[in-house]
Amino acid sequence: MLQLAIILPTLNERGNLAPLVERIEGALGPEGWEVLIVDDDSRDGTADEARALALTDRRVRVIQRIGRRGLASAAIEGFCATAAPYAAVMDADHQHDPALLPPMLAALKAGEADVCVASRFAEGASTANWANPEREKLSGLANRIARSLTGVELTDPMSGYFMLPTATARALVPRLSGIGFKILLDLLATSDRPLRVREFPLDFAARREGVSKLDRAILFDFLAGLYDKTMGRLIPTRFALFGTVGALGVIVHFAVLTALLFVYEEGFTLAQALAVLVAMSFNFWLNNWLTYRDQRLRGAGAVLRGWLGFCGTCAVGGFANVAVATLLESQGVFWALAALAGILIGSVWNYALSSRFVWGRF
Repeated sequence: MLQLAIILPTLNERGNLAPLVERIEGALGPEGWEVLIVDDDSRDGTADEARALALTDRRVRVIQRIGRRGLASAAIEGFCATAAPYAAVMDADHQHDPALLPPMLAALKAGEADVCVASRFAEGASTANWANPEREKLSGLANRIARSLTGVELTDPMSGYFMLPTATARALVPRLSGIGFKILLDLLATSDRPLRVREFPLDFAARREGVSKLDRAILFDFLAGLYDKTMGRLIPTRFALFGTVGALGVIVHFAVLTALLFVYEEGFTLAQALAVLVAMSFNFWLNNWLTYRDQRLRGAGAVLRGWLGFCGTCAVGGFANVAVATLLESQGVFWALAALAGILIGSVWNYALSSRFVWGRF
């Protein structure tokens, strides 16, 4: 009888799948479990490899997602796609040891906990094979922020390896943000009642194959998730991120505008237009790196096309920006206020169109 679903969110993990299924079988035995591979349309053919495995192993299933990305949302789709009474979420890169699955399942069945978490920082755990001091520092900082803002008493609330009853997960799904990659914190913060958590020390291994999809934007992604839990219903999270980047762009805009007006003594209309172009380019770069990091454009050709597309879709907003600012300045409005009014006029237009036509989503 099916007891446990192991949900594997994947992105370019083709070579890791077959060995991981073998390790899971070694830990759990031949029956009572299934592997649900939720793939974000990997370019390396991960979904095709998963389907090839499923042809000869009925315990393997695959969901290939088109136009949807993110570890958290992949886990949510996995919770809703399995009939197993218990579900585990783990990485497919072999950094998470399947040997912890049996004791975690036993603890849940015995009623010892509501959620079992594999911790990288609990007593007896090890990150010696991680070989990534920068990521360790970021994870430690994120853990401290999570504990202080949510009250979750865990050594590793940012763990990506955990198990819980699927009924518990599905009951929380309608209120989960699904943003970013730390679904565990989302579950714990969303539950109306405190969930009893038991931690299991994890020997965090080195990645078997491929490269990590996470980078220095990990903390930004984490903060976005926290924002969504607190204020996301008032202002959409991605628009808030877009607006934050835009606020930095305003600083760039005024720096360029000030230099052109008072150092190079250019006319206001030309100075405003050039400042718009520079700020637009800055916003494109930062949005590509942070706001749309799950859809990031890579490679010189893709980035150049994306920049041209961003400038093109923002051209109407940019024209309105310059026109409004020029009109106000000609009517005697202080130049800085006129420039700010132009910026505000173009912001919503730029967000809506660039989201749709540059990064392919609203």
